[in-house]
Amino acid sequence: MKSLKKKRRIQILALSGVCIAVVLVILAMLPDDSFQFFRSPSEVAENPPGPTELFRIGGLVAEGSIVRGEGTQVSFAVTDGGATVPVTYDGILPDLFNEGEGMVGQGRYINGTFEAVEILAKHDETYMPKEVIDALKEQGTYVAPDGATVTN
Repeated sequence: MKSLKKKRRIQILALSGVCIAVVLVILAMLPDDSFQFFRSPSEVAENPPGPTELFRIGGLVAEGSIVRGEGTQVSFAVTDGGATVPVTYDGILPDLFNEGEGMVGQGRYINGTFEAVEILAKHDETYMPKEVIDALKEQGTYVAPDGATVTN
């Protein structure tokens, strides 16, 4: 009886090890653009990524920068107070997308312009991604939702 329990325990441990190995192999075989990294406009300006790299950029939509083109084409600038990056997008913008509001875009940086494939806007009056808040605090331009200016 005891040897049966021992065999079962060994079988379960072996099966667990095989499952872990399979998961690690699958993760290693994922394409590089499966992992998207967030960057602030200052980081993009300092160290521009390659044109094939898919990443997310976030910040505030610069005041007076929204220009609507034909159909669903729109261009605007995103800033974190330290740098401003021009953005182009062809699609329907979220309802809460406005100048001076927080946004996150996913796309590629090509020839000095961020070409977005997806634009996300804040979902309520206080939401902003943690990375965007941190970047704005580093620049000294973050204003808390209650209107108080926060500095480092």
